[in-house]
Amino acid sequence: MTTPVMPETDKTTLSQRLQIIQQLKQICPGEAVISSATGMQVYESDGLTAYRQPPLVVVLPETVEQVSRVLAYCDQQNIRVVPRGAGTSLSGGALPLADGVLLGMGKFSKVLEIDYDNRCVTVQPGVTNLAISQAVEAEGFYYAPDPSSQIACSIGGNVAENAGGVHCLKYGLTTNNLLGLEMVLINGDVIRIGGKHMDASGYDFLGLITGSEGLLGVVTEVTVRILKKPETARALLIGFQSGEAAGQCVADVISQGIIAAGMEMMDRLAIKAAEDFVQAGYPLDVDALLIVELDGPEAEVDYLIERVAGIAEDNGAVSIRASTSDEERAKFWAGRKAAFPAIGRISPDYYCMDGTIPRNRLAEVLGRISEMSADYGLAVANVFHAGDGNMHPLILYDANKPGELAKTEKFGADILRLCVEVGGVLTGEHGVGVEKRDLMPEMFNEIDLIQQQRVKCAFDPASLLNPGKVFPQLYRCAELGRIHISGGDIPFPDIPRF
Repeated sequence: MTTPVMPETDKTTLSQRLQIIQQLKQICPGEAVISSATGMQVYESDGLTAYRQPPLVVVLPETVEQVSRVLAYCDQQNIRVVPRGAGTSLSGGALPLADGVLLGMGKFSKVLEIDYDNRCVTVQPGVTNLAISQAVEAEGFYYAPDPSSQIACSIGGNVAENAGGVHCLKYGLTTNNLLGLEMVLINGDVIRIGGKHMDASGYDFLGLITGSEGLLGVVTEVTVRILKKPETARALLIGFQSGEAAGQCVADVISQGIIAAGMEMMDRLAIKAAEDFVQAGYPLDVDALLIVELDGPEAEVDYLIERVAGIAEDNGAVSIRASTSDEERAKFWAGRKAAFPAIGRISPDYYCMDGTIPRNRLAEVLGRISEMSADYGLAVANVFHAGDGNMHPLILYDANKPGELAKTEKFGADILRLCVEVGGVLTGEHGVGVEKRDLMPEMFNEIDLIQQQRVKCAFDPASLLNPGKVFPQLYRCAELGRIHISGGDIPFPDIPRF
């Protein structure tokens, strides 16, 4: 992973920029257009703060019509556009372009409809993840996907990155809880996909758009399913003397057909940081900690608690503690969900990785990350969704030390290559963005990547939406259409690139 190089340099002249700003102000009046260096500074980075780039201009529309007109104008004038939600992306998905308009969706913050009969909620994309659950909790419902950043991250961003969370093992990622959406295409057309029904005929455009990282269109409305809160939920805190033993416990629980609501793992460094920060009651004398939550009817939960505890004992658990109240269970999770800011208290900087591996390779991968940590001389705190193999190693470094960021990026790239090597993937929920863009060939050959770009071209023929993200090489759509892929390793002619 290297500092991203966007397609072409900024060739926008001062007069062109002023003309763009003036036109955007006509479409979005008032204070919706931000063009001062000071005002735009807050938008120069998302959650991946190692990369920064001021945008050409920021526009904050309030209506679908304004989004449509902004995109149509940019399409007509060949101006690039970077959509942005809450800016919590950890892969640089919302990193601006020097010659591009940053389209912020923060004003789309309304809950539009709550339909308990159909068990769904329709919201604007700027509504935070947690706000959906808060809107329906009085009637005993909630929205299942719960990223650690749920207090801040927006549902539109969740759709763009296919976000998960600690309960995605049982209840699925965003894509498993999404029913419908409204999206504006680059030419200004407004399309609706799905609805309140469980499934739709035709191509699965809903699945295609979920996780598309803002490359296909701008989402302006989202309908998600809500669930009734389970009758009972209890959590176990299980301590082990090694990550390998904890990893084997995870594999054994899953292999016995027990689907927990959540299974999270933390290593010694993360445990101590979280405990110091939250005082969740974590044991500090263990090398690995599992948090396992079971939910459902009370009798079933009590039975499964005993079964999981027995499996843990068989794997050498040195401490087992079951929650006895909802308050205690919430405390267990508070430490895990605060793990990222907790690590920020013990290191000047950290790099949050996101790769997914087969569960049965967990112990092996943890061991190899430990070896890499020693080789690079950089500490790693491991925090991850153990139940579905989604790892979040946090590499600790100091950006003020010359060369340490570059070393950290190289370490992170090696971790992601390891994930692919053992049969996993480059990302579980953070997306590719610019962070993993240049590692895409580790997973896909040129035929794969060209075919993926053909899908983008169907939505965005001039590649104006979020260019420079996901694809390591961006080809012109007109040339992509002329390539015949017959399968196998075949040579490709020279294709014009942006």
